[in-house]
Amino acid sequence: MGSASSQSSVRWVAILTVVFTLFIAFFWRLDSIGLIDETEPLFAEASRQMYATGDWITPYFNGETRFDKPPLVYWGMALGFHIFGVGEWGVRLPSALAAAGLTGFSFYTLQRFGYAHGGQSADIQDKRQAFTLAAVVGAVSMALHPETLVWARTGVSDMLLSGCMGAALLCFFWGYAQAPRWYYGFYIFVALAVLDKGPVGLVIPGLIVTVFAAYVGQIRTLLKEIKLLQGSLITLLLTVPWFIAVIAIHGQTYIDSFFGYHNYERFTDVVNGHAAPWYFYFAVVAVGFLPWSPGLPFAMTRLRPWALGYWRHQPREKQLGLFALIWFLTIFCFFTAAVTKLPSYVLPLMPAAAILVGLMWAGPRQRGTWISAILSIVFFAILSIASYLTPNWIGGDPVMPDFPVLVRDSQAMAYGSIVWGLATLAGLGLLLMRRVRWVWAVSFIAFMAFTVVSILPVAAIADSQRQLPLRQLAETIQTEQQPDETIAMVGFMKPSLVFYTQSPVLYTYNPDSEQLQATGQALVVGHPDEIATAISASQSGEILQTAGTYQLARVIFTPEY
Repeated sequence: MGSASSQSSVRWVAILTVVFTLFIAFFWRLDSIGLIDETEPLFAEASRQMYATGDWITPYFNGETRFDKPPLVYWGMALGFHIFGVGEWGVRLPSALAAAGLTGFSFYTLQRFGYAHGGQSADIQDKRQAFTLAAVVGAVSMALHPETLVWARTGVSDMLLSGCMGAALLCFFWGYAQAPRWYYGFYIFVALAVLDKGPVGLVIPGLIVTVFAAYVGQIRTLLKEIKLLQGSLITLLLTVPWFIAVIAIHGQTYIDSFFGYHNYERFTDVVNGHAAPWYFYFAVVAVGFLPWSPGLPFAMTRLRPWALGYWRHQPREKQLGLFALIWFLTIFCFFTAAVTKLPSYVLPLMPAAAILVGLMWAGPRQRGTWISAILSIVFFAILSIASYLTPNWIGGDPVMPDFPVLVRDSQAMAYGSIVWGLATLAGLGLLLMRRVRWVWAVSFIAFMAFTVVSILPVAAIADSQRQLPLRQLAETIQTEQQPDETIAMVGFMKPSLVFYTQSPVLYTYNPDSEQLQATGQALVVGHPDEIATAISASQSGEILQTAGTYQLARVIFTPEY
């Protein structure tokens, strides 16, 4: 009776720990900073257009079609606007919910299938404790690292793709290891992934499942049990209607833009200058998965993936570690092969990395566990030094000239340096006490504290310098704009101006362009030298407001007859 009560208490502590982590990582102060140019406002404004016009088929930005992504992320944001009103909270809610949902599902999965391998005790109580530990470590490492933290708090499609793709793969494993009805969840979440980002939402989960099935020698068996025909029909019924509708409206234009440029060309050619060397994602994972990445090499090699016979004879419910490893490596290799490279492309492999790390820290102490702990402590020390020196490295952005000084004066990174310094001392103490398994707890507490005292405060400072001035000008534009007066931005494109003014904006590179002069009269946003050029090319001009490095002017041009 006492043992059962103790197990229940441990489980509730684990659940509350994960819930608190999700709140801090994904929801706390979610709307404390404005939309971040350039990508986030593009999604936000396309969603606002759907919300305002009721056109749920075609995404628009600034009066032009936006075919970069299918509609799921726009639908999610528009729904957020219906619930919370138009603003940052509604824009970021789909990303935050996707991250929280996937983390919770992973916690649940590890509690059921968290076999660590490598000599774990056969005692049932120890096994349950190990499963709970794997679930907690897996969940907190899934939430608390830079890659997921950034994209879960940003209103774009990447986190929603990772959430749908990860949920699909976990549903597959539940179907494979326990109950075939879970396969239907796989097909539903694949459909949602396709509706979020297109064919990649089907190709990558399908590739991962295929590689896994081939490795464990179960392709024929799985083809019989995964309900391929019924599942494919579910996926088609959920995805095809929207694609038919948008192609019926826009025809070849949509096909060439979405399937051609945004999918095929991104894999086969460099798009928008996003080229990188073959080793790019090694660096992205090493930095983006901190402070957990030092343990990742051992977390993978301890599973001995080369022991094919061993894994093929393991019960299905004990193959989660292998499945996570194949999940990780397949995505890593797929996007390494792609020509266009972006850090967000490997976001969907981070859940697999977290599962691997959770299983490692919950497993028996081995030489690799000690090495992982030592490497983690070394990185704590490096992060302490790097945090202290950060204000010296972040200058050079002409839009935020005072940013380094403000960060230094805020002491936010100095506090971060103290956090990682204390983590280093705590880790060394655990080494001396030979309690290396608990280094994961130091990583957890330190990154949580670093998020609160450094990451979010520095983000707020960056917002006050980079984005707040544009929001202030947008507010002035809304009160000053006269009937038929054009809003223009010269020299650069900041899409947030469209969202916050809720009006079309003329973007032109040259402040004395014929396009701008043809407006007759315009409210023009730009840097002082660009505003001066626009005024000199006009009949008259008046500076209405200066905010940060931007100015707002009313410019009247001589009409040409």
